Formats: sequence, C-alpha cells, structure tokens
Amino acid sequence: MKTYLQRRNSDDLFDAFNDFFKPMFYDEHLDSMKTDIRETDKEYLLDIELPGFKKEEIKVSLEDGYLTVSAERKEEKSQEGVRFLRKECSVSCQRSYYVGEDVEEASVKGRYENGVLELTLPKLPPKKPVAKTIAIE
Repeated sequence: MKTYLQRRNSDDLFDAFNDFFKPMFYDEHLDSMKTDIRETDKEYLLDIELPGFKKEEIKVSLEDGYLTVSAERKEEKSQEGVRFLRKECSVSCQRSYYVGEDVEEASVKGRYENGVLELTLPKLPPKKPVAKTIAIE
C-alpha cells in the first residue's frame, strides 16, 4: 500500500487549520468511491463513482441496515522479452452506508454505466401507530 504526504489543495487559512488535524499520511484510494446521496419520501438514491471497474467486479450487499459496496480488480501479466518477468496489479475498495432498517431489500435496484453505479433503495411505508387498550384491574 502506497502512502504519500497529504496534498494541500488550497492556500486558505481555514483549510490549513482543518488539514492540521488530518493524518500526516494518507492512502491514495481514500478519494475513490465518491458518492452523491439523495433522499425522497419513497426512496434513497446513490450515485457512486467506480471508474475503471467492470460490472462483474462490483458487489453490493445490504445487511442490518448497512449497504456495503465493494469492488476488486486483479490483473496478472507475464511477458517474455520484457524487463519484468511477472507484473501483478490489484485494486480494491469498499465503503459502507447506513440506510437504516426501513429499506425494502427485495426492491433494491442497481445500474452501472460509464463508471457510475446508480442504486435505488425503496423505503418501507411508515408504520402507523397502533392504539392498544389497557385493562384496569
């Protein structure tokens, strides 16, 4: 795993102050899986950036209110007549989102196109409170 000194994107004084509390080193893959999350009355909509992955390399699971998206790509090449004998590359990333228990698991839909995974998570209808009668002794 490669680590580099943290990038400073701005000369703003407040950005420098906030960056002081971040770790000195960071992994370059932390910036992957940028996500836009929208919520409507009926569903959650997630747009997750996964550039360079194929649809078959992406896995999505929903368990105990957590939506987990993971992607893994492995490449192995062997060539003769080139300086390297074997070249291996492995890229993986994973991220979890808490969506709560009010998501209808059977109706979750996903679509992957142009490096963006679009997920639609329908919500369960809100439960109506049930009035209970209590017997007095």
